[in-house]
Amino acid sequence: MIRSIIVVSLTFAYIFLVGPPLIIYGTLTGRTGPLYNAGRRGAKLALWLAGVKLEVTGMEKIPKDRAVVFMPNHQSYCDAPAVFSILPPIIALAKKEFFRVPVLGQGMALRKFIAVDRKNRERAIQAVNEATERLKAGQSFLAFPEGTRSPDGRLQPFKKGVFVMAINAQAPIIPISLSGSYRIMLRDKWAIHRGVVRIAFHEPVPTAGSTMDDRPRIMERVRQAIVSGLSPEERPSENAQPQTA
Repeated sequence: MIRSIIVVSLTFAYIFLVGPPLIIYGTLTGRTGPLYNAGRRGAKLALWLAGVKLEVTGMEKIPKDRAVVFMPNHQSYCDAPAVFSILPPIIALAKKEFFRVPVLGQGMALRKFIAVDRKNRERAIQAVNEATERLKAGQSFLAFPEGTRSPDGRLQPFKKGVFVMAINAQAPIIPISLSGSYRIMLRDKWAIHRGVVRIAFHEPVPTAGSTMDDRPRIMERVRQAIVSGLSPEERPSENAQPQTA
C-alpha cells in the first residue's frame, strides 16, 4: 500500500506541475505535441515508480504508412500507461470517467481523445462514429476490445464497436498481447506490485475490402493472435462468444 501511495502521489504531482502550462500552451497555439510527449513521460515515470519493467517484442510489425487500430487485452490499470509509453502517436477511446480527472481530463480533451459512455448506447455509437472519421483522416487509435478490465486476468469476450470502427475505416488492426499486468494491479485492489509486463505486437489483421459480414472472422483472428501471447492462466477458460457493444 505504501508503494501505491508513493506512485499515485508523485505521478499526480507530475501531472499537476507539468500539465497546466502545457494545456495553456496547447490551447493558445493549437500545438499539443509537447503535452502528448509530457504525457508519455508521465506514463514512464509511473511505471518506473511502480517497479514495472516492460518486455516488448514485435514493434517492427507496425505499419508506418497508414493509420491503424491498436487492440490490446486489458488486465489492469497498468495496461494503458504501459502501452501508451511505447506506441507511436495515437488517439484513445477512453471511458468518460477519466475526462473528469483534473488536468488529466483537460489534457485528454485537448488532445481530442474520445470519451466513451458505456452505459449509454447512443453515445457509445456516436463515439465509435467519431473515431471512424478520425481514423479515416489518418489518426491511429488505441482501443481495448474487451471494453473493460478483466476480473481475473483471463481474456474476456470482445465488444463489437471497435471492430465496426476498423472495418468502416478499412484500417488494419494490430493485436497486442499484454501478459503479467494483472498480477501488478489486481482488480478492485489498490496495492501495486513490482513485476514485468510482456507486450507482444502481432501481425496486422487487414480489414481492406471487408464488410460487416466479415466482422466475426476478423474478431476471431484478433482474438487468436492475442491469445497466442498469453500465459495459460491468462487465456479464456472457455470459448466465450463476442458480446454486443
